[in-house]
Amino acid sequence: MATMFQEMRRQAQVTGLLLVLGLLAGCGSSTARYPIDRPKGATSPQYEPPDSIFGEGGLSIGGGNSQGTEGGAGYGIGVNSFLWRASLDTVSFMPITTADPFGGVILTDWYTPSDTPGERFKVQVFILGRGLRADGVRAQVFRETNETGTGWVSAQVASNTATDLENTILMRARQLRISQFGE
Repeated sequence: MATMFQEMRRQAQVTGLLLVLGLLAGCGSSTARYPIDRPKGATSPQYEPPDSIFGEGGLSIGGGNSQGTEGGAGYGIGVNSFLWRASLDTVSFMPITTADPFGGVILTDWYTPSDTPGERFKVQVFILGRGLRADGVRAQVFRETNETGTGWVSAQVASNTATDLENTILMRARQLRISQFGE
């Protein structure tokens, strides 16, 4: 019985050692490069860079880009940082339910203005990309009114409300960019 246990232990050790060696072998850097046509006057062979399994630019930790952050990409978030901060600044007077910087989604809870207690608003803001562009932000505004006897009922929102909110966000994003990088 003891010899069977010792044999199983030895097999487990050998298997573990082979697994570790296999993992270490897989960690080696790939130096495979492929020759390309030699330009006129070149004295040594020219090689193209190896392809990366992570695509062009390699793997980026933290969501940053290797080309710098002047475009407002920022590290750690998946959308344009100026649009993200501008959106948060713009809807900060409302209670925020969800703020997902990787997906670029901001959802607010219902907000009732103090001067009109019979109506309330809810906002959804979507940052659509990493560039600071006019079509990079979308907003939706929802409105409800308090009807006696029926409670809160969906109501019409002025057609330009969402566009005005988007423009306010874009204006604030531009201010943030100018304050960081100048004109």
